[in-house]
Amino acid sequence: MIKDIQHKNTFLVGIISDTHNLLRPEAIAALRGSDLIIHAGDVGRESLLDGLRTIAPVAAVRGNTDRDQWAYKLRRTEILKLNGTGIYVIHNIDLIDLDPVVSGISVVVSGHLHMPSVSRRKGVLYINPGSAGPKRPDLPVSVALLRLEGQTLNADIVRLDCLTNEQDIW
Repeated sequence: MIKDIQHKNTFLVGIISDTHNLLRPEAIAALRGSDLIIHAGDVGRESLLDGLRTIAPVAAVRGNTDRDQWAYKLRRTEILKLNGTGIYVIHNIDLIDLDPVVSGISVVVSGHLHMPSVSRRKGVLYINPGSAGPKRPDLPVSVALLRLEGQTLNADIVRLDCLTNEQDIW
């Protein structure tokens, strides 16, 4: 399904993944001001998405741990268009089922690895925001911000300085 959003020239897209039932106040603060939030799977519970919707509209995909009944409303992949810029969202990048370049996709968003990264390959921007959920040894707690200004795309990883390991806002 393609969701096409065209209402302005500049967008700030908040990207979060692997929350695993935990929506931290630091993640909420980092995503505030987003025009759209993408959740790249392993959400944990439906109310977490409701919490994100208090900030901005949410597009979410189902991750490998999203097995409760509510999660089956989520698709495994989503294709979004922001003023013609194609964004493909999948939880596990190893399961990608298309060639982004051939498909006209400019941005691929994934989660699953819990390791934040931003890279460009063959003109496609790949973003993994890392995990915003429970802290794992040797991995940061993080989200990403994608800025679309016309046809210019820039993404940054935002490391969250968490006051407590398991503080939940919802």
